[in-house]
Amino acid sequence: MPIALFALTLSAFAIGTTEFVIVGLVPTIATDLSVTLPSAGLLVSLYAVGVAVGAPVLTALTGKWNRKHVLLSLMTLFVAGNLLAWQAPSYESLILARILTGLAHGVFFSIGSTIATGLVAKEKEASAIAIMFTGLTVALVTGVPLGTWIGQNFGWRATFLVVSALGTIALIGSALLVPNNLKQSKPATLSEQVQVLIQPRLVLVYLMTILGYGGTFTAFTYLAPILQQEAGLAPSAISLIMLVYGASVAVGNIYGGKLADKKGPIRALSIIFSALSLILFALTFTMGNKVAAVITVLVWGAFAFGNVPGLQVYVVQLAEKFTPNAVDVASGLNIAAFNIGIAVGSIVGGAIVDGMQLSDTAWIGALISVAALMVTRFSGHLDTRAINDEAKPASA
Repeated sequence: MPIALFALTLSAFAIGTTEFVIVGLVPTIATDLSVTLPSAGLLVSLYAVGVAVGAPVLTALTGKWNRKHVLLSLMTLFVAGNLLAWQAPSYESLILARILTGLAHGVFFSIGSTIATGLVAKEKEASAIAIMFTGLTVALVTGVPLGTWIGQNFGWRATFLVVSALGTIALIGSALLVPNNLKQSKPATLSEQVQVLIQPRLVLVYLMTILGYGGTFTAFTYLAPILQQEAGLAPSAISLIMLVYGASVAVGNIYGGKLADKKGPIRALSIIFSALSLILFALTFTMGNKVAAVITVLVWGAFAFGNVPGLQVYVVQLAEKFTPNAVDVASGLNIAAFNIGIAVGSIVGGAIVDGMQLSDTAWIGALISVAALMVTRFSGHLDTRAINDEAKPASA
């Protein structure tokens, strides 16, 4: 694989750490800032809102920029956002820091996915995206549990200081490894960008993404309190469980890419969403037992992010067919959809924690994942019908 792809992976590691480390720190931040669990969980939602806004809007605004200059600019913004979080004097300023960091995240994964697919042969596209997103999964394996441990032992602010150092290393890596002459698509016109927003087949993929991530994050946002309050595990065990979860995610992400390459995105996503629904439903019953809860979380990790390569390569394939001059924008909107799903899931989870029980986040998340499966199957049906329609004149 080209060395530029591994530079993207390095940046994804830093960004992934800051996005997901907050999950392990929700109880710690809630206690330190004297806010409720749902309020601390809102830090997940608002980061995702920053990504959802940043991905399509900033991707479109920077369409004429040199790709390397965009990468370096957004990594600088990323470092600044984490330094602000480190020094945040209040809950409100921490929210601002999270939104700023999310803006950088959105652009990175938007252009990163199209750069990754442009660096390799067509049959390796899903695997190239999977390798780039391995930065996220490695962050879950190492960055998130380490950040959680740092936050529990040295204060949550120290976690953001360490993450800003990671971002600086990624910034230097991008400056040294990413070539200046990256392939750059012709910037989409305003009408082409609007077409990406209203094209029914693309909207369907965005809905698949929103529901897929909404289901996972309804429960995942509150994983730390679930493990502490429902399973009865000590706070010191959370970082170790996040480590196990992250290792499982890393395996699932690579497998998800290979599955999408081998079976095609629709079949791969159908398998993953089916398994995800069953696992989240099972978690409702296993979270009351320490051993069963940890085993379920381990299996959950293998499927939670395995849909990323399939969803990204699917939206790129459809965009090349329906909106060929706005593939970057379509990819950016799917990154936005990922994070709308995260925001919706964490908000729904917060409402459940407020009005129901922590345990209810799991089975409600399972129902949302079932909805993602149904939309996926419908999109696959439309693909099959389109292929059959194209074949009719030829057979005649």
